[in-house]
Parts: sequence; C-alpha cells; structure tokens
Amino acid sequence: MDIFSIISLLGGIALFLYGMSLMGDQLEKLSGGKLEKILEKMTDKTYKGVLLGAVVTAVIQSSSAVTVMVVGFVNSGIMQLSRAIGVIMGANIGTTVTGWILSLTQINGESLIIGLLKPSSFAPVLAIISVFVLMFSKNDKRKNVGGIIMGFSVLMMGMTLMSDSMSGLADDENFTSLMLTFSNPVVGIIAGTLLAAVVQSSSASIGILQALALSGGISFSAAIPIILGQNIGSCVPVLISSVGTGKNAKRSAFIYLYFNIIGVVVTGALFYGVEYFVNFAFMDSSISPVQIAILNTAFNVFSTVILLPFTKQFETLAVKTIRGEKEDKKKQPLIDDRLLTSPAFAVEKCREVTIKMADMVEQTALCALSIVKNYTDEKAKLIKDNEEKSDKYEDLLETYLIKISSMDLSDIDSKNIFILHHAIENFEQISDYSEDILTARKAMNKKKVNLSDQAKYELSVMIAAATKIVSVTSEAFKLNDINLARKVQPLEDVIDKLKKELKLRHMQRIDNGECTVEQGLPYLDIVSAIEHIADHCCDLALSMIEIKSGDYNVHSYVSDVKENDEDFIEKLDSYLEKYSLN
Repeated sequence: MDIFSIISLLGGIALFLYGMSLMGDQLEKLSGGKLEKILEKMTDKTYKGVLLGAVVTAVIQSSSAVTVMVVGFVNSGIMQLSRAIGVIMGANIGTTVTGWILSLTQINGESLIIGLLKPSSFAPVLAIISVFVLMFSKNDKRKNVGGIIMGFSVLMMGMTLMSDSMSGLADDENFTSLMLTFSNPVVGIIAGTLLAAVVQSSSASIGILQALALSGGISFSAAIPIILGQNIGSCVPVLISSVGTGKNAKRSAFIYLYFNIIGVVVTGALFYGVEYFVNFAFMDSSISPVQIAILNTAFNVFSTVILLPFTKQFETLAVKTIRGEKEDKKKQPLIDDRLLTSPAFAVEKCREVTIKMADMVEQTALCALSIVKNYTDEKAKLIKDNEEKSDKYEDLLETYLIKISSMDLSDIDSKNIFILHHAIENFEQISDYSEDILTARKAMNKKKVNLSDQAKYELSVMIAAATKIVSVTSEAFKLNDINLARKVQPLEDVIDKLKKELKLRHMQRIDNGECTVEQGLPYLDIVSAIEHIADHCCDLALSMIEIKSGDYNVHSYVSDVKENDEDFIEKLDSYLEKYSLN
C-alpha cells in the first residue's frame, strides 16, 4: 500500500465510525428513550432479556453502549444483577445486524435494480435526500430520520472508501504473510481483541474486517479467530465504565466479559477440535463480507444458546470475582452517569428523581403549614431532615442536568430540561421557606405568643390556601398537566391579597395595643414565608405552561381576584368555597 491508499483507508475508517455514531445517536433521539424504558421494565424473564437486548442493540448499533447502560441500571438499583444477564447475552446477538447491512457492499450484477442496491449507488442518493430533510424540515422527528439516513449513507461511503483503498492487498506479499500469522487461532483472537478494543465497538471492527475481505486477501482461517477475538475486545469500554461503580455494577461488567471469553473458548475449542480431525477444505479459501456476517451471527447465537442455561453460574462467578456482602441500597446513587449514553432516557430518569424530590418537598411544606397550629418535635425533625435532603437533591440533579445539557439534545428534551431546572430550583426554595415557618413557630413558642381568635382565623385561611396551592403545584408537575398548572396563579393571587390584608390587620392590632411588636414578628414571618412558598409554586406552574403550550404571555393572565376589592377579608369564606379550600 502507498501513502495515498493509507490516507484513503484512514479516511474511510473515520467516515465509517462517524456514520455509525451519527446513525446510532439519531435512532436514539427518535426513540426518545422508549427502548431503554422497555429494557428497564420488561426483563423479568431471562429469555425476555435476551430478546430485548438483541432488539435494542440492533437499533442502537452497539452492544457496548447497551451493556454500559445496563451497568448504569444495576448501579442505580433500577435492574437486578440476575436480570441484567439476559440483556447482556442478547446484546451480543443484536450487534451482528450491522454486519448484515454492511454485506450489501458485495452485491454484484449488471441490471439496474441490482446496481441501485449497491452502496456506491444508493449512498450518495441517500446523502442528498437527508441533506434536504435536515435543511428544510422543521419537524423534530423528521430531522432525526434525516440524521439516520445521513449516518447510514456516511457509514456506507466509509465502507466503500475502505474497500477501495485495500483492493490491491490480495497481491501484497507483506499483507499475505500477516494474514497467515492470524491463521494461528491464538494470534488471530488477540488481534481481533485489540482491534475491537481500539475502535471501541465490535460492530465497527467487523465492518473493517468486511472491508478487508472485499480485497480477497483474507481467508476463513484468518477471519474466524479475528471474529472470535472481536467479541472479547468489545468488553473493554464496558469494563472501563464500571470503574467507580458499586459491587453489582462491576459484577454485571464482568459477566459480559466472562460470557464472551467462555463463548470464545467453548466455540473455538469445538470448531478447531472438529477441524483437527475433519480438516475443513474451505479454511484456505477467501472469505466474503456476507460469510463474515454469517459466522459472526452464528457464533453469537450459538454462544447464547449453550450458555443461557448457566445464568445462575455466571452470577455466582461474578459474585466470587467481586466479593462482598449485598450492597446497601442507601449507598446506591439516585441517578447514574452511565445512563447519559441515552440523553432522552437520562432526562426521563432525572424527571423521576425530581418527582421524588417533589413528593418530599410537598410533605415538608404541608408539615410546616400544619405545625403553625399543632407543634410537635416529630414534625420539626421531619422538616429539618427533609430540608437537608432537598439541598442534596438540588446539588445532584442540577449537576446531572448540566451534564445532559452539554449533549446533543432534541427540542423536546431541551424543553423538559428547562422545566426540570425550574422545578428543582423552586422545590428547593419551597423547602427553605418551610424551614422558615418552623423557625418562626419556634420563636412563638419561645416568646409564648398567643394569637387572638381573629388572628388565628385569618392565618388559618392563608394556611388553607397555601396547602391547596402546594398540592396542586406538586400534582401538576408530577402529572405534567398544564391544565392543572393553570389553576395555580389564581390561588397565588388569593395568597398575595391575604398577605397584604393580614399584615395590615396585624399592624392595626399592634397599634391598638392588642399585640406587641416583638410578639408580632414571628406571626409576620410566617405570613411572609407562606407568601414566598406560593410565589415559587406559581413560578413553576407558569414555566410549565410557557414551555408546554408555547404561550409566553402567561404572566399577563388576570385571575378572578380583583385588585380593588375593598371587602376582601369579609369574603374569605366565599374564596374558601370557590377554590375548594375548606
């Protein structure tokens, strides 16, 4: 090979890897994380795990990516180790689909139809179509489809460029000698392992092998051990991803390694054992891309079939490798960085954790509102503990969202991230003001403040309104319901009015000598904290309406509460009935 052939080869490999990555990313965007949700929920049976692992990998085009995701599932406690085994086995079958697609390069014939089926013919056409789709389509899903088509065309162009650059290798004595070296099963397996480890994908390494096969210079005897070794090499990125994870996550990565090593040993021993006695005549013949695809699929299906009954033994072996007692669920992360391999799914998992935060903050706020009337040490402890937890939730989720935001996201995911940012910030603030209510209530206990019956009634109305707004806001976020979110601002207007009127009436009591300034401060702090909680509920609700409906004028909405209602306080009972607060 001259320098220009080497440059063409490297350029072809670059296009091939980029096309595969682009196609996988766009397929993932189009699925919107649905494939991962299926993996998460439908692995109760091992055979189901195998089928689902095969299907998801066939779509994503990478067994390593799927297995890395499984490691993340196990590390987060989403998936049990025993259920991960089937998915890992299925991933090895699904990854062979790429080889069948790439075998299209071997199509030969003079007819128009056959000519159109050649990658050299349809790849440029697909590229032109995808460019038009990407440039002129405003629909998110259509753009994803255009990206898939573009990735596929770039992949096939890279394959064609690789095969063209290596077309003369069959007559190269140095290349022939190298291939003879790989005919040694041990050397060939090592070479295949290194190739897959370097390109970080067994699918990509199979594609490179198929491109070499088009030159006619690779025999069955050289290709078979390389194919076996590539399956071992695909474990490298998975093992790297397991660094820093919990015990079960590491065990799932080792199960993937053991499955491939044992599969290679068993299959290789059977094949070469039979070949020793039978002496297969085809071993010195040139292998084609289609035959590589057949062998790769046959090996992975055979390995899965013979090793599937031994899933418990694989789990036992992994447990003995990574020793230790069962993991403490409290130490498992709420969300795992390995799930970032699927941005859409990572956003969904982040939302699930935010919903947990919403439940906790709702409990905190309602407890704080109830403590005004009925103080107990148990309630006080719950509020303090939950406030500390909400700070941790905020740090964890905001850091995770920043990581997701740096990735290539669809418009839908970008909007969801915006809502999550608002939700996390507002829920944390609600938790802070709930603690402020606790602080003010403690001050009332310390100063032995006794509220008048009228003050108690007025405060109970505001607390009832706040209880309602917190519940409605939390429910609207959890259900992603903008119709429910639209009910928040009228409630917030009621609470704003209440705050003004309650402060005014309390100042009048101070002026009349019914209450001292020192005694009145905790009361005013409670009123102010409740109003701030309502503000943050409203901010979250409005952000949901803005993003979900595209209505960016929601802040101009006018509620049923009139600005100049002089009889407001006298109508509190009617407001209670109107907003279902009593």
